Amino acid sequence: MDIITLGGRDELCLKETASAIADINDSVLQLSQAMLETMHEGKGVGLAGPQVGFVKRIFVTHAQGDQDRVFINPDIIQTSLETVTYEEGCLSIPGVYAEVVRPAGIVIQGWNEKGRPFKLTAEGILARIIQHEYDHLRGVLFLDRINEKRRERILKSYGRKIKSL
Repeated sequence: MDIITLGGRDELCLKETASAIADINDSVLQLSQAMLETMHEGKGVGLAGPQVGFVKRIFVTHAQGDQDRVFINPDIIQTSLETVTYEEGCLSIPGVYAEVVRPAGIVIQGWNEKGRPFKLTAEGILARIIQHEYDHLRGVLFLDRINEKRRERILKSYGRKIKSL
């Protein structure tokens, strides 16, 4: 399963809004397992459908000390007022990192890989990973959440790296 990177042929799907998964069937379950494998192979902590060219509402996570999690048709239904700044990166933009401000905690609901509904309260790194992956479902990259001048400098530097490869 390929991770789509900025500058690649399919980067536009990273900016698309993902649509709901109508039926949690065997193919969706196989996709979630493949996404978990891809995430682990890439040494990532999360991966969303749009990052692998599947513009549907699905993402997977694995925070240190937590289990693998699958989120299908998720909705963040509550965020904390407290915010935290933390350096983020993304498998779709390898080697690029930036400080991003996000709510410290969230409540999310969705369906798991068994097609069962759930609600999860998350804080700390798991909350951050979930918000980052949830953004992918809305066509938002972590770089969209930083200062415009900083984003331009980062993308210019990243563009030079890509061209030199």
